[in-house]
Amino acid sequence: MADEHSLHSLVREKILEHVFVGDCLRRLWSQGARDLEVLRADVDAGGYDVVMARDGITRYIQLKASFNGSKVARQTINGKLAEKLNGCVIWMGFDPDTMELGPFYWFGNPPGSPSPDLSRFRLARHTRGNKEGHKPIRRNSFVLPKGDFVRLETIDDVLEKLFG
Repeated sequence: MADEHSLHSLVREKILEHVFVGDCLRRLWSQGARDLEVLRADVDAGGYDVVMARDGITRYIQLKASFNGSKVARQTINGKLAEKLNGCVIWMGFDPDTMELGPFYWFGNPPGSPSPDLSRFRLARHTRGNKEGHKPIRRNSFVLPKGDFVRLETIDDVLEKLFG
């Protein structure tokens, strides 16, 4: 099963993004929210994957995912995210068979606050070495351990962190 997820990781990533956005919009709609916007980045150079806005609060969200039971203990975060007001990272756990989401892990500040400072985290290295086997530093990419994320159980918990 892990091989299938590795072989088709780009497809899986897009499916999980759509499920996440759909789940958020469905819950917000059921709560009476109508002033909603979702924007997707075609290029992730800005450090975010999705922009979600509700009632004047705009969130720049970098999405990460790992299947439940995975031993992944850290994520590499694009430092450009820290330049955005209301930037955050949502690390989604998911069932590898059904693609159901949860739990979630949150790294961010309350709505209206600057994005968290990433400078206290170590810089990431490229995953592949050069011809000498050296893995150079990835400029403006930081490694965040899972312990620096707050565990959230439900999409409602995520929406509370995003929009208050």
